Amino acid sequence: MNPYRALLVLLAAAFVPVFAVAQEAPATDTYVPTVLVTGANKGIGLEFVRQYAARGARVIATARNPGDAADLNALAAANPRVIIEPLDVTDHAAIDALAAKYAGTAIDLLINNAGISGSAQNQVFGRMKYDAFEEVLRVNTIGPLKMAEAFMPHVQASRDKRIVAVSSSEGSIGKVNSARLYFYRTSKAALNMEMKNLAYQVKSKGVSIGLLNPGMVDTDLMKGLPKSMLRPPADAVRDMMRNIDTLTVANTASFWEYDGTILPW
Repeated sequence: MNPYRALLVLLAAAFVPVFAVAQEAPATDTYVPTVLVTGANKGIGLEFVRQYAARGARVIATARNPGDAADLNALAAANPRVIIEPLDVTDHAAIDALAAKYAGTAIDLLINNAGISGSAQNQVFGRMKYDAFEEVLRVNTIGPLKMAEAFMPHVQASRDKRIVAVSSSEGSIGKVNSARLYFYRTSKAALNMEMKNLAYQVKSKGVSIGLLNPGMVDTDLMKGLPKSMLRPPADAVRDMMRNIDTLTVANTASFWEYDGTILPW
């Protein structure tokens, strides 16, 4: 064999393994998603902040009165990726101001979690407290739509492009078989409809919309019920996050039970 040719063969044999290893090395994903959570001061909202921060996400946690949110403040102090912002979701000017503050910031996941029950005693037929009804609608129904509208540019600019709302099986018309909680049920049924509408509005832009039922969770909303009937917030949020992970434009507008099954509208 020509000595020069033999040398080339030896050199090629020496370098092939090096090139092969370099080509097979996995790519490193350094992308840090941003999650915005409303009603993050306690319960389900606080747990969303905790679990997404533990995943390594940057979390913008909003609360109406951050000064009273001791657990949220402690969480932010321990994790520099948690940012607390004051926000009342019934204050549309404040929502617009927060969206303007984060102009240019991509938000991968907007979680509309803030919600109130309206108190059962205010929703008794024949003794309805309609001012309470209006407040429930402002928080549970109008607030999420305004949040989605104000932060849509941020979501569209992100990698994941997801918006979810914490709904309830109480908002499923197909599951109603008794009378209770007129205000709360109505607000969640309306939330479901507006989010389904929105899903079709933004599907062509690559944005996906999901509705989540956490089940009966041990929060202030369920005060008075036996603890044995209630799920820990950590379990409820873990299950909802699993469903969020599967959300795409292909299954947009899904109304998920916490176990991943689809609830009737």
